[in-house]
Amino acid sequence: MKVLSLIEPYATLIKNGVKTIETRSWKTNYRGKLYIHASATKIPKEYEKNKELMSLVDINNLNYGNIICSCELVDCIKMTDEFINDIKNNRKNEYITGIYDNGRYAWILENIEQLDEPIKAKGKLNIWDFNA
Repeated sequence: MKVLSLIEPYATLIKNGVKTIETRSWKTNYRGKLYIHASATKIPKEYEKNKELMSLVDINNLNYGNIICSCELVDCIKMTDEFINDIKNNRKNEYITGIYDNGRYAWILENIEQLDEPIKAKGKLNIWDFNA
């Protein structure tokens, strides 16, 4: 199974359905089922200071070092000013949970499903393979 690791609180925001667009500086041609892994890295201080972002998640229910949900990666869109303005003006919580800059990429996630039990795993960079 393909996996994408994210620093908390972003992985939990996806698991909870708050975040359905993962923003990245790089594109991927991969489409299909994807596990979301919450990295073991603690929340960076600059994230903790972002009150809007942190208001979207319960910090007592984060999942460090675990695969916590599955989803479908259905598209990878190169961001334009028009795309960014649409997200900013119409999907405020989505905008708060990503880095929206012209030329970056929006990975569109659908069919997000929480796992019954988290799966302990060591994360990796990029999209990686997990064999249970």
